[in-house]
Amino acid sequence: MFENLANVEERFTSLEAKLADPAVVSDIKQYTSLLKEHKNMTPIVETYRAFRKAEADLAEAKVLLDESGIDKEMKELAEEEAASAKDAMEDLAEKLKILLLPRDPNDDKNVIVEIRSGAGGEEAALFAGSLLRMYSMYAETHGFKTEVLSSNPTELGGYKEVSFEITGDGAYSRFKFESGVHRVQRVPETESQGRIQTSTATVAVLPEADEVEFEINQSELKIDTFRSSGAGGQHINKTDSAIRITHLPTGTVVECQDERSQHKNKERALKILSARLLEVEQQKHKDEIDSARRAQVGTGDRSERIRTYNFPQGRVSDHRIGLTLYKIDAIMNGNLDELIDALITADTAAKLEAAGE
Repeated sequence: MFENLANVEERFTSLEAKLADPAVVSDIKQYTSLLKEHKNMTPIVETYRAFRKAEADLAEAKVLLDESGIDKEMKELAEEEAASAKDAMEDLAEKLKILLLPRDPNDDKNVIVEIRSGAGGEEAALFAGSLLRMYSMYAETHGFKTEVLSSNPTELGGYKEVSFEITGDGAYSRFKFESGVHRVQRVPETESQGRIQTSTATVAVLPEADEVEFEINQSELKIDTFRSSGAGGQHINKTDSAIRITHLPTGTVVECQDERSQHKNKERALKILSARLLEVEQQKHKDEIDSARRAQVGTGDRSERIRTYNFPQGRVSDHRIGLTLYKIDAIMNGNLDELIDALITADTAAKLEAAGE
């Protein structure tokens, strides 16, 4: 491990020199790429340097302890320094193991989140709206921007389906474990008898496709225009501005009608389509290298029930890691960090276990 770290530090020093080179700075594409690599390597190199410092402190303390004629006070001080350095080395070595785990290449990307109402009729659509609100509030607390790309609202303010983009550094790393079936148990607003109903909504979290890594062949697309429809109101479009794009090789269909501009609807539909197709390609790759560790946190499969929101009991349970929190109001208001941090910790532990096999 430490031989590799010496190579990492050497590469880091090389990057610092390149980032100070005017020729590199003037090349935006190259500069951005190197800057991103430098940023990803910084915590590894800083931790490695701290480890070497602790290692040097331990060696220095041992030299003092080996000296003949050392007085009692100096000996006690050297023993304390040796113990402190040893503890620091152990802690930093564990931190390095985690930092050196393979990074998810999508972690820094923006995401497109798709929410679809499932079983439960209008109540499921209202729950889909609740999830949209929850994720939007969570995104805001982390400084991410949220923009609805496409939606199919219902008369009562819910959504049959809604797609929205979350932009910001590290967005995918915070949202990637949300894919799957979310179940709600509550008394619906539409229920006059006060009976608890169970409904579901499906969430898909897609890393946004970069143009350089995924390019759609325009000849493989069928693009149709149609008149926007909706729940009603004076702003319904009177022109054929809505867009339906069909990817012929896969049969994937995306519709966008939220904007009055046909051009904007097409742009948004292409963004969603690119993300969906990229996910398919990446899933193929994941299937080829899949290991037992994925079962620790769940596959992220959209058909897998991952979480239950029980309003009468005030609890939220994540079934993948067996975590139950009795703070449903806070969670529905976007306070998701405790859940998401627990999922990240479980995933890291699974990766460490797999790496040790």
